[in-house]
Parts: sequence; C-alpha cells; structure tokens
Amino acid sequence: MFCCHSKRSATGHPPLPSAAEKTNTRPIICYVTDRKSLPPGDRTADVAGQIQKAIRTGVDWVEIRERDLPARDLLLLARRALKDAAESRIADARVILNDRLDVALAAEAAGVHLGRESLPLGEVVRWCRAGHAPFNWLIGVSCHSLDEAREAESAGASYIFFGPIFDTPSKRLFGPPQGVRKLAEVCRAVSIRVIAIGGINGANGAECLRAGAAGVAAIRLFQEPSAPAELMRTIEAWHRDR
Repeated sequence: MFCCHSKRSATGHPPLPSAAEKTNTRPIICYVTDRKSLPPGDRTADVAGQIQKAIRTGVDWVEIRERDLPARDLLLLARRALKDAAESRIADARVILNDRLDVALAAEAAGVHLGRESLPLGEVVRWCRAGHAPFNWLIGVSCHSLDEAREAESAGASYIFFGPIFDTPSKRLFGPPQGVRKLAEVCRAVSIRVIAIGGINGANGAECLRAGAAGVAAIRLFQEPSAPAELMRTIEAWHRDR
C-alpha cells in the first residue's frame, strides 16, 4: 500500500506517498481493539471474535491495541487475526500491533503502531529500515498536534493517527476534540497518510475523508452491538468516498 518502492529517499527511508497517492487511493478503514470496553467474560476470546467480525465486514486494517496482554497471549491473538485476514474473501486486511514491536515481528504482522510512551519513533524506524523488518513494514504513531505530525513525518513514520477528532471517552485524556478543521490542516501539512481517530461513527466518518484524511479508525463503531450488514454498508460507503 505504501513504503513498498525499491528506491529510497535522501534520508534513507522509503519514499513517502505523493499528495495524489494520498487522495486517490481507497480510504483505509481501521478497527482498533479494546477488549476492556467489552462486557465482562473472556474478553480476549471476545475481542478475537470482534476482529473476525470486523474483517468479514471489510475493514482494511486491524490495530490490536492490547498492550497489557502477556506476550504469549498477544502473539496468539495476533496470529489468529492474521489467519482470519488470510481466509477472508471480502478484504485483504492488514494486522498491526500497538506498541509491541517484538510481538509484531514474531507474528509477522504488517507493522507496529507507536504511542507517546512507546519506543522512540526515530529509533524504531532506523532499526526496522536497517533490514530488521520487511521493507514495506508499516510504522505508525499517534499524534495530537500539527507539530507532532510534522515530527512524525521527519522521523520517517509510514502514517499517523491524528485525533481525537470528535468527543469520545477513550480519548478525553488527550484533551478536547481537534475537530475537522484541524484535521484538514494536518492533512495539508504532511505528505504521509493521516488516519482520523476519536469519536468516528457512521454519521461523521465521511466528513473526515472529505477533509483529506487517508482513512478513519474507530473502537466503538466496531465493538458496540450492530448488524453486520449495516456495518458493511457503512464501510462500503466510505470506500467509495473520494
């Protein structure tokens, strides 16, 4: 999808996608997992079921955001998700792990997503691009300001999550919603892909895409009870929104 060219930029990183590539490709729809927000029970098994459902409804990416799971359990969850993705007839979903670079590599996932408390982005990029990870491996990071987005681009990130765009319980510790106007500003300012996150639902996702986002990511949209057919229609509509 990106970072997959044979040439490298002057900085030594794979070339960044052009503005045309950012706006002309199909939007990326990403399910971000959060087993702790699921009803009580075997939440690890339940989130595996949620991943399978999301893949079957047509998501492009799954970010497994279960940083507190023991490494062995996280590896098993990632491998099950990768198996579901490989067997899906609807979408060729990519599986990304949050924070755990070691488990992401062991599982042969598509990449790693870093937070502000993860390993430094620049060091991860240098290590991975030195031949320790596949050439087209995704390295993303969460950003909450224009300056952070620019820093991520300079450090060689493949993409960023930017938000929260709208109010959402899981993102309130990062401050008030950024809004679609700020999202559009960030999308214009950087060349890497910007994925909008925070309060995304069926009613406002298209607004983020029209603002220039390369895709949208959500937790509650995929984990709250909903008819699979309705969720599939939402994803299909977003995929057409360009």
